[in-house]
Amino acid sequence: MPDLTRTGAIASGARAYQAAGLGPKDMDMAELYDAFTINTILFLEDLGFCKKGEGGAFVANGRIAPGGAFPVNTNGGGLSYCHPGMYGLYLLIEAVRQIRGECGARQVQKHDTAIVHGNGGVLAAQSTVILGGPGAV
Repeated sequence: MPDLTRTGAIASGARAYQAAGLGPKDMDMAELYDAFTINTILFLEDLGFCKKGEGGAFVANGRIAPGGAFPVNTNGGGLSYCHPGMYGLYLLIEAVRQIRGECGARQVQKHDTAIVHGNGGVLAAQSTVILGGPGAV
C-alpha cells in the first residue's frame, strides 16, 4: 500500500457499483469495516461518498450517526459493537437485517440499498458488495 490515504476500496467499489448498475448516490446506508478509526473516513472517500480530504466534514454533525442523513455502521461498528478479528460477516448480516427491516430501534428509515465494505491485511485487501431489497432502484 504505497499511499495510506488511498485504499483498494477505490477499485473494489468501482467494480461493485458497475456490477450493480448503481452509484454512491443510490446507497441508503454503508456498513464499513472499521478496525481502525481512520477506516471509516478513508472508505467513505474511496467509495465515492465525498471527495478526498472531505471525509471529516462529511461525518461531522451526526451525519453518519443513528438518525443522520447517511447511516454508517448501524450496529455500532467494530470499534463500538464488537471486533472479533473477522468482523466482515457481521457487516453483511447487519446490512441484510436493515434491508429486511428487522433492526428495531436501530432500523434506518430508508433501507432499500446498502454498500458493505471489508478490508484485511492492514488495509491491503479490500472487498465491496452492494445489496438491495425489493425497493432497490
